[in-house]
Amino acid sequence: MPAAGGVRRMEPMPHHDSRLTLEAERPPTRPEGRQRIAALDVIRGFALCGILLANVQPIANVGRVVVESRPPAGLDDGHAWLGLLVEQRFFPIFAFLFGIGFSLLLASAEGRAARPRLLLLRRLLLLLAIGVAHLLLWQGDILHAYAIVGLLILLPSTWLPRWTVAILGTLLIVTALIIGDSHFVLIAGLFLAGSALTRYGVIGRMGQSATVPAVLGLVFAVAAAPFLWSQVKSLTSDQDSGASLSMSLGGLLLAGAYVCVLLVLLRTPLRPALRTVFAPLGRMALTNYLTATILVLVAARLVGGRPEDWPVTTVLLITIPVLVVQWLWSTLWLTRYRNGPIEWLWRWATWARRPPLRVAASSDRPGA
Repeated sequence: MPAAGGVRRMEPMPHHDSRLTLEAERPPTRPEGRQRIAALDVIRGFALCGILLANVQPIANVGRVVVESRPPAGLDDGHAWLGLLVEQRFFPIFAFLFGIGFSLLLASAEGRAARPRLLLLRRLLLLLAIGVAHLLLWQGDILHAYAIVGLLILLPSTWLPRWTVAILGTLLIVTALIIGDSHFVLIAGLFLAGSALTRYGVIGRMGQSATVPAVLGLVFAVAAAPFLWSQVKSLTSDQDSGASLSMSLGGLLLAGAYVCVLLVLLRTPLRPALRTVFAPLGRMALTNYLTATILVLVAARLVGGRPEDWPVTTVLLITIPVLVVQWLWSTLWLTRYRNGPIEWLWRWATWARRPPLRVAASSDRPGA
């Protein structure tokens, strides 16, 4: 009788171990920390809207990264407002979020795969391939830069202590601001900053209080004010002295203010509306970023004229319909599927195993 009892106590152990072995190579089927991830999706979707607004004219120029310079203008010119509130204000958010997502994926993979960094390597290599392909449509693609910086800086940083990553990120951001026109250095700094904050647990706690983002948002806005004023003055004169630094530093600070405002609003009754509007775009950010290029190129042919001569009203008349189409597409797609089509392929390449795509897959076949 005691021996039989011993057998009964030992039976669950092999069953439990074999299940863990299967889980080790299986991509996660449901996200952890739903509120935190939802907030990141909202911020990502918001940033995607700003990036599209800033990129409509460069994309329409086909073959050139930037729009030809316009003559100095005052704030009565709509393009001046775009330069003040939009240009270089949203790509820092995207880069920061990439660093966050990278560290979140590593943390998830460490509990599920024997070689988690191999997953990240595959992820970055596919992103590089996608970015190079996107370059054929638009030379202003940022994905290949993300992949290169990820391979050279972000992936190696996973072996470093988090305090070292935080210091390196800060130094790279400061260096980028000093030397100017160094997107790769700034991207690397923002990647490391997002990664460090994630590893310190700050990202996991960002939705717990409205006070901290409110105070930080106010600090960012006040700090950005003199740089924005300097940029305004440069718009009405031919003097470019300090304009680059004002644009870059003002952009970083204003980007931080935008994020903080969103975090505060997500703690108010506006949260459902913000999630409805921005989360679908954010969950399919990679798919939407790529398809936006095609949609803008088509719209540019329909509109005609020289893109650098378009008034802001034309830019908006292209941007808004594109975003509406992408929002409808994303919302309808996500009612049936877990990820966007490009995100799903990216996830497949990351885990080297086909993940479930349909929403019903996990409920019909748990653990499939």
